[in-house]
Amino acid sequence: MFRWRPSEYAYLGCGHTYLGRGRVGLGRGHVNTYWCEHAWLPDGPAESVAITVDGERIVSVERDAPKTGTVLDGMVTPGFANVHSHAFHRALRGRTHGDGGTFWTWRDRMYAVAERLDPESYYRLARAVYAEMALAGYTSVGEFHYLHHGPRGARYDDPNAMSHALAAAAADAGIRLTLLDTCYLTASVDGGALDAVQQRFSDGDADAWASRLDAFKPEQRLVRVGAAVHSVRAVPAEQIPTVAGWADGREAPLHAHVSEQRAENDACLTVHGTTPTALLAKAGALGERFVGVHATHLTDKDIGLLGSVEAGACFCPTTERDLGDGIGSGGDLAAAGVRLSLGSDSQAVIDPFEELRGLEMDERLAHESRGHFDPVELMAAATRHSAIGWDGLGELVPGAAADLVRIARDSVRTTGSEPLGVPLCATAADVRDVMVAGRWLVRDGRHQSFDDHAAAPATELATEIESLLA
Repeated sequence: MFRWRPSEYAYLGCGHTYLGRGRVGLGRGHVNTYWCEHAWLPDGPAESVAITVDGERIVSVERDAPKTGTVLDGMVTPGFANVHSHAFHRALRGRTHGDGGTFWTWRDRMYAVAERLDPESYYRLARAVYAEMALAGYTSVGEFHYLHHGPRGARYDDPNAMSHALAAAAADAGIRLTLLDTCYLTASVDGGALDAVQQRFSDGDADAWASRLDAFKPEQRLVRVGAAVHSVRAVPAEQIPTVAGWADGREAPLHAHVSEQRAENDACLTVHGTTPTALLAKAGALGERFVGVHATHLTDKDIGLLGSVEAGACFCPTTERDLGDGIGSGGDLAAAGVRLSLGSDSQAVIDPFEELRGLEMDERLAHESRGHFDPVELMAAATRHSAIGWDGLGELVPGAAADLVRIARDSVRTTGSEPLGVPLCATAADVRDVMVAGRWLVRDGRHQSFDDHAAAPATELATEIESLLA
């Protein structure tokens, strides 16, 4: 059985202490001032900004500051938030395009990967995936986790062994994690029985799900727990209130896949006479901590329901285009007061800039016009850590957590851009440095916990994917 233990070594690098493989040292009282050539503040980019960090927090932000302290050239932004992730889907990247297919045939390939994972292999794969996210500028991730049990539903000695594997992987990669423990009970909206692979996802009923989750006590300090209803396909209507109640009682995030596919809407209308969003509302799931993932095929009434409670919606543009899901109504949702966020979902691409660009570019395609979201609005969506329960993150302001990303402005992609346009032309390859909780995790494009004493993330990814698919 998988059990996480700290590594036996401590690495000293770049003037900071890293304990174990990516478990960043927590020293307090270290005050550093960073002079930023350009910094992305809440109202957009500004020149000559001094950011002072004390331990894990930003204590001051000064515009038009003299050039003192550590100089950070390029553009410094808040850390990016990956609000929706399935880490193990990374094994499918580049392997599902040869025969075309549909969302549902892609899902069959995904289930084949899920069938092979155990706590040890999931830890190794997720650690490399989370390291890839950190290299891209993500400093937090919401892991939509439903791979709970062993083959055909066999229970591990520790029923949360897979959850502990993900928590350890995130800690060793140095990224903040919100584990969105997902209830998954049925195969279809009408309550169809689970197949052999799906049995790994199920606790039997929502009460058993809640009981297992109550026993999960992660020890890593940058790990938090939320809840998820996988979808109206996977959780019967009468059991959704149990999941929603668990989240509400703990003031935890509650997420759900919502209307990703038209077939889901059609089935819900046939069985329940209403849309997935309306069904979730009736079950008491909607609220300010609720995030509907994808929200691709919503009615005007659905949008109004989400907006009326100031819920969130997480778009995953690279996955939605990869799977042919369709284009969601981002502009209409934002206008209704729904708070938008972004995620990498299937890991077809891990690049926060590609996701934020996708939000605007999809609106342009759908409406045949430009300028639906300005760069400030796009960056706000890309840094909305509150969608996964991390308040006090996502802005360079005094009191915020010290999560910083430095982006090169002299690459072949970004050179010549005005500061406001950097998010619309940069890629993950332009990320040079990443700070999480006041400690540098990535320096000059290199993940510090993987240098010298461990395989590079790309090597680990190749090894684990080859092993899974052999």
